[in-house]
Amino acid sequence: MKILYIDTTSPYLYCAISNNKEITGEIQERLDKDLSVFTLPKIKDLLDKKQYQPNDIDKIIVVNGPGSFTGIRIGVTIAKTYAYSFQKEITTINSLQAMALSSKSQSIYKVPMIDARRGYVFTGIYDSENNSILKEQYIKLETLKCILDNLPGNFSVITNDNIEIENKEEYVPNFEKIINHYQDKEPQNAHLVNPVYLKLTEAEEKQAIETI
Repeated sequence: MKILYIDTTSPYLYCAISNNKEITGEIQERLDKDLSVFTLPKIKDLLDKKQYQPNDIDKIIVVNGPGSFTGIRIGVTIAKTYAYSFQKEITTINSLQAMALSSKSQSIYKVPMIDARRGYVFTGIYDSENNSILKEQYIKLETLKCILDNLPGNFSVITNDNIEIENKEEYVPNFEKIINHYQDKEPQNAHLVNPVYLKLTEAEEKQAIETI
């Protein structure tokens, strides 16, 4: 089975192709505001380098959040369009779960973390077997620190953001572990694949305030 993995939830484009559980090509490139411009051409280049036609891909795994609102929409839109156009299986995974799976730390707890600004973060807590201890959520950083202080064991924070917290580990995606862990996840209807933001957008928050 050939699987295409797409993650545009951060300033980076993380993309990989797996063929029968072996990574045969990958992209790890910081594109920042150029994600919308270069993501699709770079995916095409990756397929071309492997001499794959778009129809050769059997399944798409797309990271649908949390993370950058714009970035999430880019990856989800590309994945949904690809899956619908070529009638391919598609499934989603959570960015925080992908980060936890990629950790090299031997700590008892893994804490993937994404800066959500204004003193908040997107996070979750997982044990050494990648079981969820604290569900993925949008939470105040100071509140999370209190939770971490009361964990019955050591922890590692996986992040690429400038967050003031101890025990940080750089996030470098382990494509093999991520894809192999989720490749058998039940596929979804492409039309029903949607972003998972874990919080309202700023426009939605403003509208909610105005309607109170």
